[in-house]
Amino acid sequence: MSADAKPKAGLEDVVAGESAICYLDGERGVLAYQGYDVHDLANADRGASFEEVCYLLWHGRLPNRAELGDLQTQLAAARILPESIIRAMKSLPKVDGMDALRTLTSILHHYDPDANDNSIPASYRKAVRLTGQLGSLVATWGRLAAGQGAIDPDPALGHAANFLYTLTGTRPSALAARAFDVSLILHADHELNASTFAARVSAATLTDIHSTIVGAIGALKGPLHGGANAEVMKMLLDIGKDAGPEKAVEHVRGKLARKEKISGFGHRVYRTEDPRATHLRQMSKKLGEKSGEPQWYAMSERIEQLILAEKKLHANVDFYSASMFYSMGIPIDLYTPIFAVSRISGWTAHVLEQYKNNRLIRPRTDYIGPKYPQQFLALDQR
Repeated sequence: MSADAKPKAGLEDVVAGESAICYLDGERGVLAYQGYDVHDLANADRGASFEEVCYLLWHGRLPNRAELGDLQTQLAAARILPESIIRAMKSLPKVDGMDALRTLTSILHHYDPDANDNSIPASYRKAVRLTGQLGSLVATWGRLAAGQGAIDPDPALGHAANFLYTLTGTRPSALAARAFDVSLILHADHELNASTFAARVSAATLTDIHSTIVGAIGALKGPLHGGANAEVMKMLLDIGKDAGPEKAVEHVRGKLARKEKISGFGHRVYRTEDPRATHLRQMSKKLGEKSGEPQWYAMSERIEQLILAEKKLHANVDFYSASMFYSMGIPIDLYTPIFAVSRISGWTAHVLEQYKNNRLIRPRTDYIGPKYPQQFLALDQR
């Protein structure tokens, strides 16, 4: 590094490697998986399913009908958790969803038939199993936390519908199932975000795939990466169900005056609207109307208008997912774990890509400590 060059804090905009998985253009608001625009994949009527997107991320192309059927069968088998995992879940002390997910994902390694095989084929099989298992882990954890018993997934349902069924015990409506499916698609990957980078750094040491995912979950647990949609919903609840949009604006103006952060706005990459927010906004409105509680969307819409006008910040993926999940009856404690239910597809895709063309990730720092060399003094001379 030249004498006048300064490293960018947080490695902002620093290219740390090559990848064929995800393309971002923050200036134009573009997000694409393996070259496919997320607006096409997440189209509510003509788009892909989450299972198709998983296949795309792992294989670099969309599946044909037979390939999709094979993957659906594998995921259905993986969703059935070992009874030992259910017992481990019940034995945990009262912890939040992310703590539980981190611990249980680590335990899953010990019950995986490919646990001691780190070859690419075995790691792919583990990626498929982890994708099926994380949905069941989070849904079952939510069910147990609500004082209800665990239920088996339904092999006739897709991944999104199965999550909602395993959580609530009721088969979801077509609207709810597709809305959740779209949410999983939109959260599936996002280039080198903190958790994905953590997974790739771990993978570069050639550790096993479960360990890389535990590291990714640990990074996601941090409030600067995950949890913003939970904070958005808590803010809306603080405003009050019957407060109305203008009361919401008044509440947020007060927070701005106190220089408090408003979660769900701005993004490290995007300089225009987050393309994921475009779809979640629509789903939030539809689900709010369907549930008979349109006020959450109405308040969110006015808050978005205020923040854009006064702070020039756009809503990000977290803002409308909050009211959308709430309208579906999903507990707030599960919002961040649900991120992992989706992102496991992207995390594992990046880990597999790292394994296939690996070099140990070992960056350097710009030293700013005491001048070298310091004079060493014996203990009795200090």
